[in-house]
This record gives sequence, structure tokens and C-alpha cells, in this order.
Amino acid sequence: MPFAEIEGHQKQLEALIRSLEGNRLHHAYLFLGPDGVGKRKIAFSLAAAIHCPFRDRDSCGQCETCLSVRDGNHPDVRTIGPETGKREITIRQMRDLQRQLEFRSFSGKKKIAIIDPANIMNYHAQNSLLKTLEDPPGDALLILVANSTASLLTTVLSRCSRLCFTYISVGKVAEVLERRSGVTPEKARILAALTGGSLGEAMNCDATELLDQRKRWIERFSSLSLGDHRGVMALAEEMAGDRELSLQVVQWIEGWYRDILIHQMTGSEYEIRNIDMVESIREAASVHPLDHILSVLSLVGRVKRELQRNYNRRMILEDFLINVATRNPQ
Repeated sequence: MPFAEIEGHQKQLEALIRSLEGNRLHHAYLFLGPDGVGKRKIAFSLAAAIHCPFRDRDSCGQCETCLSVRDGNHPDVRTIGPETGKREITIRQMRDLQRQLEFRSFSGKKKIAIIDPANIMNYHAQNSLLKTLEDPPGDALLILVANSTASLLTTVLSRCSRLCFTYISVGKVAEVLERRSGVTPEKARILAALTGGSLGEAMNCDATELLDQRKRWIERFSSLSLGDHRGVMALAEEMAGDRELSLQVVQWIEGWYRDILIHQMTGSEYEIRNIDMVESIREAASVHPLDHILSVLSLVGRVKRELQRNYNRRMILEDFLINVATRNPQ
């Protein structure tokens, strides 16, 4: 995908284009930002621009070279992620990458490695990568794609040029959804608000199914009460069956309480994400004490971190739901 087709992130794209045009690209980049904002696409756009024989500030997006980069078939552009069935990027993968980078490029241009998500490299893999970051082959370019720096070694971070990417505006996401996906303006507005400016997430989902699913989970969660052990256990077990589902539901819960807090503090519906559930949010804001809302949001932050670290999902979720049920107004 050419840079020109990417929505948003204009300052970051201009910085990359200037460095590319001036032959001043850093040997290693960290593309940092939330999931779904387009970091991976931009990494491949940079790879295509480097290799495109018809480049004029940007790749053409249509030649054989651009298509091979897009499809993951270019011999000088390699993607490293977790192997099938693995939760981490391992030292063996890093050593294999180091061997590959020692060979001359097929095209005579840069050999590019995109490590995504870089934050799941284990400690030994990062230490191995550090050797390449400290003394890279002259034609190598490493792009680390990550949603957080929390698990990355300081020594790795210090050797990468960092570009930070954030969510684009909800209005822009809605406009792109209407234009590209053909959804109604109302549904585009709701979906854009719900995904909080994550164009990738908004584009990659069935809008109707997503909205219905989120509403069902929030209603089930909101109905929990003190002493409802059977309901808590059943909900925790269902959520724990799938890691991605558990993270998604916890994010919906976080968004729900965030909206309650906004409405309670401002009395306004502006900035509320669950805009199709305003009546329920208004009702919840009238009965939930502020300390309860802040307590749940604090718990959500801890739960998300523990789920991402692959701790025992069922135990984490049971503890979380019991804590929330205990605090829910009766």
C-alpha cells in the first residue's frame, strides 16, 4: 500500500519520506502505538517504497515489486512473528534472522525485517537481537512493531528510532467506513466511536454483529450482583475459553465504565463511545458511586495486563468479576 493510501499519521509518514528521500533512514525503527492504528501497514509501505523501481517519493503500489512486498513474497522483506502454537518470538528465530541478514540482498537494496509484535520477544530473543542492533549489516533495516514498551529491554529501545502512532479521529474513522465499507452514516458513527479511532479494528469487523455482541456482554456483566456466585463462575468460564474474547470483553467493560465516568463528571454525552446505549449509561451514572467506577477501572487495567501475560485466565476473570459484583449497587 502506498503512503498516499494510508489514512492519518501524516507527520509520521512525512518524516519517513524525508528520511528515505535524503538517504537518512535509521537502521532500526520502533513503530509504537495501540493495536489497529496501521503500524504494520506503514512498515510494509516503507518496505515497498524502498524497493519500488518506479518510486517518486512514494511506491507505485502496482508493479511486481510492490505486489510481492504486499503479499509477503519479496525475498528482501521478511516478517518475524510467533510461530504456530507459540506465544513468544524465540532466540532461535532471532539467530535465523541474523544469518539471513548476513547475505547480500537480492535486489541490491535494503534487507528489511519486520518484527511484529516485537513486545512478545522473550528475554533471550531480545538479547540476541541486540547484537544486530549494535552492529547491523550495512544494508539491513529492522522495524519493530509494538503496542507497548513494557516488555522491551531498555537496551533494545535505546537503539531504535521511535515513531509513535495514535488513534485517528472518530469522525475520520466514520468517514472512511462510509466510503470504503458502505455502512450507513449512523452505524459508521457508532462503530467509529466504539473502536475509539482504531481504523483497523473498525474495518475488520462485522458492524452489526460486533455491536450486538458488545451489548449482550455488557448487559450480562452489569447484571452481576453480590452472592450471584453461579452467574460469576459461568461468565468467567465463558470468557476464559478464548484469550482474544476475554480481552475484547474486558475492553468493552472498560469502555462502558469510562462512559459512565464521563457522563457522571460532565453530564454530557460528548466523547461517549457507546453512543447507542446512552440511556443505560445515564441510568448507571445515577446509581454508581464515583469510588466504585474508579475501582473497576483500576481493576480492569490490572486484568488486561495479566491476560496479556498469559496468566490463568479463569482465575483472573473470576477474581475480577467477584470484585465487581461485590461493589455493584444492589
